[in-house]
Parts: sequence; structure tokens; C-alpha cells
Amino acid sequence: MNKSDLIEAMAADAGISKAAAGKALDSMMANVKGTLKKGGKLSLVGFGSFSVAKRAARDGRNPQTGATIKIPARNVVKFKPGSELKASVN
Repeated sequence: MNKSDLIEAMAADAGISKAAAGKALDSMMANVKGTLKKGGKLSLVGFGSFSVAKRAARDGRNPQTGATIKIPARNVVKFKPGSELKASVN
């Protein structure tokens, strides 16, 4: 499923236009990004939790040359699925 498929399904389920569903999805994605950018955590009960973790700088290796390279520290997004989501997949 891609974004347009999701918008179409949301519109059908909610009985709204595709344009309204697209705006709702874009707003949700913007708010998730904004919350994570501020270092916050987003929890959707039953679905899961999004959070940001810091990954420390480390040494890596170039697989082609074998040379050691420095990998800089960075923030990464983590997702932990909720119990209802886990149960629906199994």
C-alpha cells in the first residue's frame, strides 16, 4: 500500500472526500515529524509508540576498500508496536 492507496482507504472508511483524507494524513505526518524533531514521544494506544534515540559516533569500515571511516553521531527514529498491532499481525 502506498500513500495514495492509504488516502483512498481512509476516505472510504470515513465517508469523506479524498482531498479531506489527504489533508488529514498530511497533517498527521507533519505533527508526528514535529513532535519527534523536538525530541518528544508519540504514543498511539494499541498501534504503537514513536520515539527518538541518540546513536553515538562510531568507527565503521568501507566494504570496498576496508578503510576505517568515522560515522558521525545522529538521532534515529524508533517505533515500538503496540499489543493490538502485534496481535493483528499474528
